[in-house]
Amino acid sequence: MALKILTVFGTRPEAIKLFPLVHALGGDARFISRICVSGQHRAMLDQVLDIAGVVPDHDLDVMQPDQTLDGLTASLLTGLGRVMDEERPDRVVVQGDTATAMCGALAAYYRKIPVGHVEAGLRSGNIYHPWPEEVNRKVIGTIARQHFAPTATAAALRAENVDSAAIHVTGNTVIDALHWVTAEIARRPALAAGLAEVEARFAGKRIIGVTSHRRENFGEGMDHIAAAIRQLAARPDVAVIFPVHLNPNVRKVMMAALGGLDNVALIEPLDYPGFARLLDISTLMLTDSGGVQEEAPALGKPVLVMRSTTERPEGVAAGTARLVGTDAARIVAEATRLLDDPAAYAAMARAHNPFGDGNSAGRIVELLATG
Repeated sequence: MALKILTVFGTRPEAIKLFPLVHALGGDARFISRICVSGQHRAMLDQVLDIAGVVPDHDLDVMQPDQTLDGLTASLLTGLGRVMDEERPDRVVVQGDTATAMCGALAAYYRKIPVGHVEAGLRSGNIYHPWPEEVNRKVIGTIARQHFAPTATAAALRAENVDSAAIHVTGNTVIDALHWVTAEIARRPALAAGLAEVEARFAGKRIIGVTSHRRENFGEGMDHIAAAIRQLAARPDVAVIFPVHLNPNVRKVMMAALGGLDNVALIEPLDYPGFARLLDISTLMLTDSGGVQEEAPALGKPVLVMRSTTERPEGVAAGTARLVGTDAARIVAEATRLLDDPAAYAAMARAHNPFGDGNSAGRIVELLATG
């Protein structure tokens, strides 16, 4: 009898990291694949669904203006519970560290449905950095029956008394997704044409790609990040492309500090092919995102992580990423070193990416079938 798998996600990063698994499940007769999206992100989520050809069976559309974390959690928990009561899946699969993932795991636990956790085991060791993602991961880690860890370091769930037999090192599905979208762009170049104008504007300059959206950086951290970008953009050989997150805590600061600068393009959030193109054309990435720490090294791009901690220490250990915090002087100094020292740049750009080989979804499918 086919296993019914309910895959639950709600944000753009989750969609990117889960669509390779959704594709694999949908093409395997051993499974009945059902999909529930929460709409925790809306427009950005829908872009990925459209590009990847994923059609949800359920859409909770939970996000409201100025929604609190506890209000979001309540809506997710009750909405996901209703879907599970209707579908009665054999397994629930969640990904990463979002409120959707945590509530999906908790709703499944309340119904004694086994949970598979994709990208399991990441820890920063500080429950407030990243916030609230660190605790979301820890909650899922206490519930999941199968832990699909991207790396051996992430498999350190044993320290939390997780049964070793339940921990599986699979690689990260984000590399599967990046390989897929890169092949799609090669087949359909128009997919990534949205950056053509800004690429032409900055022809001949080295591109610094920037993303920033973490809650723990709101306020003073964002001010410092903006100051660092402003200093770097003063170099005549450099241009900055910054898809600005829709959150007003990011947008207001960046527009005020960087708007109108000749060497800075503050653009709207990119769809997934557009973002893959940004990674490809960038000399280096400045980010406080988790996913970029995994994706950029797959294309040989050094990453400066504008956070004080990371739940992805493998990249730092491998030399593909460097923690620089939000101090403007430190960000500028580290970026300048990479721009001006070819040996330092090459050491990061050529370092081995520890996050996967592009075959993670297939490994997870086999584990779901047998676990």
